[in-house]
Amino acid sequence: MAIVSLLLLFVFVYMIIPYVITRIWGLGVTMRGRRGRQIAFTFDDGPDPLHTPKLLDLLKKKRIKATFFVLGGKAERHPELMRRIHREGHQIGIHNYSHLPNWLMSPRHIRNKHVRRSADIIERITGERPTFYRPPWGILNLGDLFALRKYRIVLWSVMGWDWGKKSRNKPLKERILDQLEPGSIILLHDSGDTWGAEPDAPGRMIASLEEVLDTVHIQGYKCVRADELLHKRDGLSNEFSEGFRVG
Repeated sequence: MAIVSLLLLFVFVYMIIPYVITRIWGLGVTMRGRRGRQIAFTFDDGPDPLHTPKLLDLLKKKRIKATFFVLGGKAERHPELMRRIHREGHQIGIHNYSHLPNWLMSPRHIRNKHVRRSADIIERITGERPTFYRPPWGILNLGDLFALRKYRIVLWSVMGWDWGKKSRNKPLKERILDQLEPGSIILLHDSGDTWGAEPDAPGRMIASLEEVLDTVHIQGYKCVRADELLHKRDGLSNEFSEGFRVG
């Protein structure tokens, strides 16, 4: 009984408390900006040799800069795509070395083997070291808020729900516009090979994204990189976030 109680206490402190702090209260992370009618499209899980080039073609056509939270392992395997993302003016952030939830790892392991390792890979390929970080599934453990304090942890305020079968029940345009507001950070995916995703989901997302981009433009929104959206202090989710971020 004592062992069960200790295990439940560990789960509560290590997993549940940081979930409430970050995902519900928005403390220690950034979930949106406050810069007029600017919004930021962000793409997770790439780079993907099939889908990312098509997405880049669309963004180039629309003259839009976005933010890519990449997996270090994929960046290592596809350096040419990383160079193209960087060359075309998009921001690159870190999404761990592989798509593993932080709840299953220690903060030290995450910092050294996932975040720092991925940052080294990205810097070696592009010449620029990333400072923005988004954990897979937006999951943090309690120690991450301290071990990763040199990085800006960026989540999202608009979920595209673009990775599975349920996403077909409602057009992407509606799913995004129903949640959109000034300063929104939109989460989408340019790879479909992670757990729970459909392989062709990014293709459907890209096929619908052009209409979304045209609509938000008509509504007066300007699409910018996440670092452009958040570069002023008022882009922080709250004052508590500044306490977790240094440098």
